[in-house]
Amino acid sequence: MLPKNQVLEASMTVPLGREEVFAFFAEARNLERITPPELRFRIISPIPIAIAADTLINYRLSLFGLSFTWCSLISHWDPPHSFVDEQLKGPYSFWHHTHTFTKTSEGTEIGDRVLYRLPLWPLSAIGLPLVKLQLKRIFAYRQQAIRKLLLR
Repeated sequence: MLPKNQVLEASMTVPLGREEVFAFFAEARNLERITPPELRFRIISPIPIAIAADTLINYRLSLFGLSFTWCSLISHWDPPHSFVDEQLKGPYSFWHHTHTFTKTSEGTEIGDRVLYRLPLWPLSAIGLPLVKLQLKRIFAYRQQAIRKLLLR
């Protein structure tokens, strides 16, 4: 049985212009700042990183006590509207994260849509509820950190 992609969606609105919000996400070092500290997330690619289409970014992080590397490809880059990062190497068998930035009457809506698939399916099906919970927690942390950093 082939696994189906799982979907995680999150959104938040901040009272700032789309260009300012996009610029925050275009700075790779901010990813470390919005990731929960217990994941020990660190960019291992040389800094600074000029993000554009086809940019590769390498990270090291820890999840459930296991340390691993993650390589992302920026496969779509459309400032200040959207970008996509795709996992080339990491813990998932598939990871496709679309970031959108939509102008609203309240400011900018930041949208996240992640399609992902666990490796070693169907054996990994037993861990899916835990992974879903962990991802929801990570994205909730991200939203709090983004608010704190952008709305100082």
